[in-house]
Amino acid sequence: MKNKQLEDQIEKVLDANKICSFATVEGAKPKVRYMALFHEGLTLYLATNRKTDKIDEVKDNPNVHILVGYDGKKSSDIVQIQATAAITQNNALREKLWTGEMTKWFEGPHDPNYVVLEITPSHMEYMNGEDEPQVWTG
Repeated sequence: MKNKQLEDQIEKVLDANKICSFATVEGAKPKVRYMALFHEGLTLYLATNRKTDKIDEVKDNPNVHILVGYDGKKSSDIVQIQATAAITQNNALREKLWTGEMTKWFEGPHDPNYVVLEITPSHMEYMNGEDEPQVWTG
């Protein structure tokens, strides 16, 4: 169910959290790691190296899961996201997401190993620790 108020609440959680847990499927088992989170609206972006396992996992199975939020408090806002991931080397997007911190891993925004995972949500659950989860489907 699309709901502007719910989408706004989800975006607030995305804005407040610069790190997420990102799960892929390796074979038939989930594999989770922490990643830096970027977003435009409800489209999420994760920067990574094209030579990592997660790239092969996304190529084999684009279904992913992202967990955002939770700061240790009972009322912490959390968003669980079921989505599909696509690998992109779009130069405009890579330049837009580039930060100085990335020089630890890449030579610059045009480093051929620097790719972006574009995450398109299909189902999201927003929880605020008090009410029943609110569900968004794309």
